[in-house]
Amino acid sequence: MFRYIRWQVLLIILGVALVGILLAYLAMNYTTVRRPGRGGTYVEGIAGAPHYLNPLLSSSQVDRDICSLIFRGLTRLNEHGEVEPDLATRWEVTLDGLTYTFYLRPDIYWHDGTPFTAADVLFTIDLLQSSDFPGPSDLGSEIWKAVTVEKLDRYRVRFTLSEPYSYAPFLSYTTMGLLPAHLLKGVPVANLSDMKFNLSPVGTGPFQMEEVKVEDGIVTTMVLKQNTRDSKRLHLDRVQFRFYPSYKEVLDAYEVGEVEGIAKIPPSSLERARSFSKLNLFSAQIAELGMVLFNFSNPDLPFFQEQEVRQALLYTLDRRRIIDAALDGQALVAHTPLIPGTWAYNDDVMRYDLDLEAAGALLDEAGWVRSAEENGVRHKDGKSLKFTLLTSSDPERVRVAQMLSQQWAAIGITTTVETALPLDVQDALDKRDFEAAIVHLALPGDPDPYPFWHQTQIEEGQNYSGLDHRRISEIIEWARVKTSQERRRDLYHEFQNVFAQEVPALLLYVPVYTCGVDDHIHDVQISPLMYSSDRFRTISDWWVVPHYVFVKETKPSNP
Repeated sequence: MFRYIRWQVLLIILGVALVGILLAYLAMNYTTVRRPGRGGTYVEGIAGAPHYLNPLLSSSQVDRDICSLIFRGLTRLNEHGEVEPDLATRWEVTLDGLTYTFYLRPDIYWHDGTPFTAADVLFTIDLLQSSDFPGPSDLGSEIWKAVTVEKLDRYRVRFTLSEPYSYAPFLSYTTMGLLPAHLLKGVPVANLSDMKFNLSPVGTGPFQMEEVKVEDGIVTTMVLKQNTRDSKRLHLDRVQFRFYPSYKEVLDAYEVGEVEGIAKIPPSSLERARSFSKLNLFSAQIAELGMVLFNFSNPDLPFFQEQEVRQALLYTLDRRRIIDAALDGQALVAHTPLIPGTWAYNDDVMRYDLDLEAAGALLDEAGWVRSAEENGVRHKDGKSLKFTLLTSSDPERVRVAQMLSQQWAAIGITTTVETALPLDVQDALDKRDFEAAIVHLALPGDPDPYPFWHQTQIEEGQNYSGLDHRRISEIIEWARVKTSQERRRDLYHEFQNVFAQEVPALLLYVPVYTCGVDDHIHDVQISPLMYSSDRFRTISDWWVVPHYVFVKETKPSNP
């Protein structure tokens, strides 16, 4: 009996010794490494609330941010504004640029398990082509009405254009999210905005709807869970959005631990955001352009027609100082009407850095001289060089307008700043009822400047300034019908050169978008944004839960 117990004790001692030797060996030769594990929830605070989680109806930044995680399109945009495959694996284009054949991925399912097919593509386009379509115009519903769509088979779709909108401009419209035909077919298009689907969406994106909380008719919380049918598995299990009335309240929520991320931090909130030691700030340019538009159609402002005056107005501006003082440095100086870093951008254009001497010489040459009777205000032929500058009531835009006015006053130009609500500013632009205005143009995707600067868009389009320049119109016409990206790039470089010479608008800045994420959310990256939702471009790499593994250490070799 005792002999048996002695053997047990000996075996235990030997076992402990072997484990000790093994642990010592592991400690000497291996190290523990933390790697991304699966699980966890990212909680983000957003100023505003969702209304239409439907990619054909979304018009607010909040709606579009959430839709980007739930829905996918045939294609998507990368950080250079180039179109890449998404639900389509590839596409073919005929030599005349009129016919596009898309090949769909056969492994895609809607969140409810129904296969995604060509029928869903045709259904979505049919909604856009309807005369009762209630969604925003920037989806290109007018362009889609001129496109014929055919289902070739379950996973092939053909688009035939009535005229060559050109290769890239048309493809940019194929990035919109697609809708499930099996859930929405038969619903009158006019009733699309009244459907429960808009807050209980079903898509093909990396996340799907799990829970929505509504208080007093306003959505306060939304939880998305990982779409496990997606072939690309994510580290995060869930993303939760919490909605607040203002940017200040989002920062308050972060401070008390209600949220782990802040969707957008405007320049006015940056100082406070920087005070949070665990909040990592991520900034990148976004595809927008801040500029001053002139109203060339106003007969009371003939000086806007003078190139020397427009050039002098730009030479007078210290745009870097305006950005630093009014926008807390959150913008890049703009030198062309295209977005830096995109494939058609021309970095080699004439630049207008601050030069008061050059500005004064140009005004003198044009006959605008200072008047002692008017406190140095320039005048010519009995008319003073003065105008009203319209801007939205957004505090940052107002500060920009005030600084513009101050800087122009230094060379004898008088500006009266007029503020209005954003919708009223847009109304003034639509009616061409303004003298000069600060605007932000959203320029995601293809660089096609046709809507803003072509002669045909003066009356009804977005050529709000009424620019009537034949050479500019010819260049952007040709660029629209070329299928070669190289040829289009050459044409857009010429467009930017002519724009720099003529100065039909005062280019101010390209805004920088800033968001914040707590430091316990790992591997967050941000690159140039087409839309604010592109901050989620790398969300498949984000992680919260760590996974520990043993890794053999590499010993340094002896010299």
